[in-house]
Amino acid sequence: MADETPDKKSSKKVAKKEPKRSVKKAAKAAAKKATKKTAAKASAKTAAKKEPTAKESAKKSAAPKAASKKAPAKKAGPAAPPVVRASARYVRVAPRKARLIADQVRGLHIEKARALLQFSPRGAASDIQKLIDSAAANAENNHDLIADEMRVATITVDEGPTLRRFRPRAMGRATPINKRTSHIAVALTPVED
Repeated sequence: MADETPDKKSSKKVAKKEPKRSVKKAAKAAAKKATKKTAAKASAKTAAKKEPTAKESAKKSAAPKAASKKAPAKKAGPAAPPVVRASARYVRVAPRKARLIADQVRGLHIEKARALLQFSPRGAASDIQKLIDSAAANAENNHDLIADEMRVATITVDEGPTLRRFRPRAMGRATPINKRTSHIAVALTPVED
């Protein structure tokens, strides 16, 4: 038994010494790998910087070829009818009230729209009538179209900024008055025969 105990101690000592050596060796090996990785990364970065320039030059030379290929592919279909636009911004009428008139005029022939607006009792009708007349003048002067042969393709009324005012009331109070504005846009197209 006495022989067994020294062997155990010696085996323990040997076992203790081996891990220390292996740890040192592993640390040295890890340091060598890290230096190799950093060197490899640096060379990869320089190689990556060089490659995009070659790719970019290939793309630049290929871009005119691709554009020339796409140009003949366009089909000569029927031309879209011209759209004549006019807009009035910051019109001092509430959008909700102007939309009531715009909904009546949308899609009508220009002569019918003018007749409807001329005899409408609503205040927004005069602003929309001026706008339609302006769009008709744009059609004649800018697009060489006949103004009386147009129809209201689209008309939109969007909300503009609100002017905030206050009205004094009883017992020292004040109530807000919102003076709303509108942005009105009209698009006319020729009537299809």
